[in-house]
Amino acid sequence: MSTERQIDAPRAPGSPGGWDARSQELLADAALVREPAAWRGAASGAGAGPKAARRGGADPVKALMHRHRELCERAVDPLEIAAGLEAHGVTDRTAARFRHRDVFALAEEMYARVPRDEEERAVPVALPAPSAPEVPAARALIALLPGAACGLAVAGLELSEGRARLAVGIGGALAVAVALLVTLRHGPLRSAHRALPATRAWTCLLVAYALFGDGLLRAAVSAGPGGLPAPSTAAALGLALAVAPAAWCVRLFAVRAQARLSLSRGLTEFTASVRPLLLGVLALYLCALAALLVGAAALSGTAVGAGAGALGALLLLSRLLRTYGFTRAPALMLGFAGAVEAASLACGFAGRLPGCAWLAAPVEGAVRAWGPGVVPLVACGAAAGVLLLHSLRVLSRASAHAGGAS
Repeated sequence: MSTERQIDAPRAPGSPGGWDARSQELLADAALVREPAAWRGAASGAGAGPKAARRGGADPVKALMHRHRELCERAVDPLEIAAGLEAHGVTDRTAARFRHRDVFALAEEMYARVPRDEEERAVPVALPAPSAPEVPAARALIALLPGAACGLAVAGLELSEGRARLAVGIGGALAVAVALLVTLRHGPLRSAHRALPATRAWTCLLVAYALFGDGLLRAAVSAGPGGLPAPSTAAALGLALAVAPAAWCVRLFAVRAQARLSLSRGLTEFTASVRPLLLGVLALYLCALAALLVGAAALSGTAVGAGAGALGALLLLSRLLRTYGFTRAPALMLGFAGAVEAASLACGFAGRLPGCAWLAAPVEGAVRAWGPGVVPLVACGAAAGVLLLHSLRVLSRASAHAGGAS
């Protein structure tokens, strides 16, 4: 009896009972699925030791798949999952907490663990080929339309006089605008994202300044006769002809970046390979633009300032970012360059007013020292530099190239 009383006597439980280690693990697993930030804690705990990660049923990779279920189900290859994870802030360091060397390896496991039908499993997944596919001939020819239209317009201006010259100029400007619109909608420069209204307005202002700005600023500084100066046909022809190399360079960057995405085994490796590619493509375009501007200047017999080259670089980077869905930064930088040029002209003409000569003093000093082309060179060059830094940051992400080359 004494032994039975000791057994039946109330005392603290000596075993976990209904709340054991298995219950704690199930609760942790449920928290991984329920809380968006819980998988980070579980992943960091898993990195403390293999026994702690494999002891129970907690599976941080499974919880990560639950959070990105739609991405995993619609992905056609692991690269698309890797790009989606990177877009959501998952880095190689985060993947290491899941015991994977990088995001690409983590994406491969997630892709392999997604349940699929047997028919889908039987179809092999074709990764993007490292070699660049051929550009259709029609798209390559479309990029030549603005240059051809501008060349005909410039030739018409040289052969006409009086009212006929004005009519030819207006008709040529409309023809170039239509050709450029067709190129932007159907060529390699096309974008699925609508441009902001401010982007179009500032772009038109920058192009108008490239045609008439230097003459207007020279007249404002020298207090010469008013009226609209003759347009810079050399700058117009050079920029129009540069649309074709711009389209080909954008196409080249898209294809090469997509190929390097298929060959890279980590986000760091992909970033390190894409940034030199972007700089090389930009340098190639600038060389082509400089050659076209020099050739146009030789044909027209007039000089072309470096501001036209800076404008071409700014327009290329703006369009390149737009093709990948980044529209805010181009709008801001185009607005900055346009505002600087408009303010320079306004200050130059305001200096003619009595007592307002101080407004035009900085502009007059810069123009007399370096010429009227210094204004577009500084304005467009500074804006293009900012866009280049922004492009090196955002276009080196795998998520920017997940859709494939256009």
